[in-house]
Formats: sequence, C-alpha cells, structure tokens
Amino acid sequence: MKGRVLVIDDEPEIRRNLTIGLTQEGYTVIACPDGISAIHELDRGREKGVGYDYLVTDIFMPDIDGLKILKVIKNQFPELPVLVITGFGDEALKFTALSEANTGYLDKPFEIPELVAALEQLSSGQTTLATGTRGAEADAGMRESVSAYLTIKITDPERSLEVFTLLSQMEGVESCNAVRGDVDIILLAQASSQEEIQGLFEKVRAIEGLEIASLSPVERPKIDRDVNEFVDIYQKAVKSASHDSARKQRGTTSYVIVDIDPDAIQQIFTTVFFIDEVVFCDVIDNGTKLVGMITGQSAVGRTPRIVEKISQIDGVLRVREAKVIKMLDE
Repeated sequence: MKGRVLVIDDEPEIRRNLTIGLTQEGYTVIACPDGISAIHELDRGREKGVGYDYLVTDIFMPDIDGLKILKVIKNQFPELPVLVITGFGDEALKFTALSEANTGYLDKPFEIPELVAALEQLSSGQTTLATGTRGAEADAGMRESVSAYLTIKITDPERSLEVFTLLSQMEGVESCNAVRGDVDIILLAQASSQEEIQGLFEKVRAIEGLEIASLSPVERPKIDRDVNEFVDIYQKAVKSASHDSARKQRGTTSYVIVDIDPDAIQQIFTTVFFIDEVVFCDVIDNGTKLVGMITGQSAVGRTPRIVEKISQIDGVLRVREAKVIKMLDE
C-alpha cells in the first residue's frame, strides 16, 4: 500500500473518480464532501491512531474553503503532504497554496497519473500525534475569562462623547464602539468571573446620560468537539490578526446581530465564522443569536454583500447591521 489519502471535494463524480483511480494505484482512500466532514474524519483517525499520509483538497466548497482547511491542518500537522486541486485557480491562489510547506498544486482537469506524480513529489508525512496531546490542546482552547456584550443607548446626546470616553477607559472593557443602528454603543467586557462582569455592569449603569439596552454573556458555541478545536486553531492562527487590524480601522467595520435557529447553530456558526469578511463571531442569548464584526465598504444606502450572504444561510432568521462610528482619534 502506498499510503492513506484523505480527499475533500464537493463534487460526487470527482470524489468517485479520485477514489477509484487512487485505489487502483495502490492507495487507501477516504473521500469527504465538505470541510466539516473532513474535520470529523481526521479526528476519528487520530483517536484510533490511524493517520493519513496525504491530503488532497479542493479550494471552493460549500462550508469551509480549502485554503482555510490547509491553514489549520498545517498548524496541527506541519509535515503532512497536501495537494490543492481546483478548476478555478489563478496565480494568486496558486502562490497562496504553495506558500505552505510541503504543499503541491494541481489544476483541474487532470489524469490520475498526473495526480500520483504530484503526490510523489511531496515529502512523506502523517497525521498521527503523540498520545495524550489531544486533551492538553483542547484545554488550551478553552476560554480563560468570561465575556459579555453590553448594548447602550445614549439618553443625553450632549454628553455622547463624554460617556463614550468614560466607557472606553473603564477597567474590564475589552472594546467599546459607537455604532449607528438600534443602539448607540456596543461594549465588550472581559473579567475573571461573572460577578466581576456584573460589577462592571453596575458601574456602567450608574453613568448619567445612558441606559443599558441589554447584557448578553458570551457563550461557547454548542458544536462538536473536533470542529470546536478546528475553530480555536483558526482563531489563533488567522482571525486574531484580522481582529487587531479591524480595530485600528473602525471606519470600515460594522457589527452584525444575527438571530438564528438554535438547532442549526453548528452549521450557521461555522459558515459565518469562516467568511473572510467576518473578523470575529460570538454566540449569545442561549444560542439564539450571533454577534460579529464585519469589514468592507458598500455604497451609501446599500446593504453590504456580506450581510446579504449571511441572510441567505439556512437557519438565519434575521440580520441587523450596526455601522461603527469613529469617535476618538487613535
């Protein structure tokens, strides 16, 4: 046997042809139709101690595109040989894929001998990990603090800047943004306990010229363990840098508050989280809402493309946008 290959492609005919063709060439093949099922398969293989020797992944898929999967898998398994396949590639995409170590690139359509030759050009590697590392990694991804969103309405417009400044400088305030929407300010608080969050809430409520519209603790999304680990790794590897960049460009960002069907939270959360323009995404209100920040410009009076995209996800009930207003020079 030449090795075990995990194939990810959303087209049934391509999965079938690759499975048959690589099997005839002496490989053992498991094929998955999307990123989530591939994450589950990698997790099952790891727990059983059965690794994969190669990953073959398409780029454009319905849930998580191949470049994002590549980023996380390379973080977990840096030596694993990965072959990126696509029928809609360009030089920029090819450059991005090949910038990852031990990664190849192949344009569709291709013949099985071309695929085998591309795999054989990669260095050998596998997805197995040392026993006992899984629990430590999962624990490392857990939230070490508690967080909550406060939405605030200004009741004395003449004190708007003063109130905003006071809130921004309060201990425990992770971020504070003036917005244009149903409320005037969205504040993210972080503390070591729920009691400290409640204490901050009381301090905010005591400030004259405002009223608190809502207090919503941030919840860990109710998604499968292995998908959650995948999200955590991608958050650390990619999203954190995007978040820092967006906070420095407040004039180009908006919050979105997404009402969802809680029974569909895994599909909705992962779909929204992995959209490029989404800087971060949190779950609140017992899994019935998502709060996120999005980037990107749109014409005045026109709904941003990303808001329309989120609205079309199955299980999304309503999307509200609150554009961030720059209040202070930084």
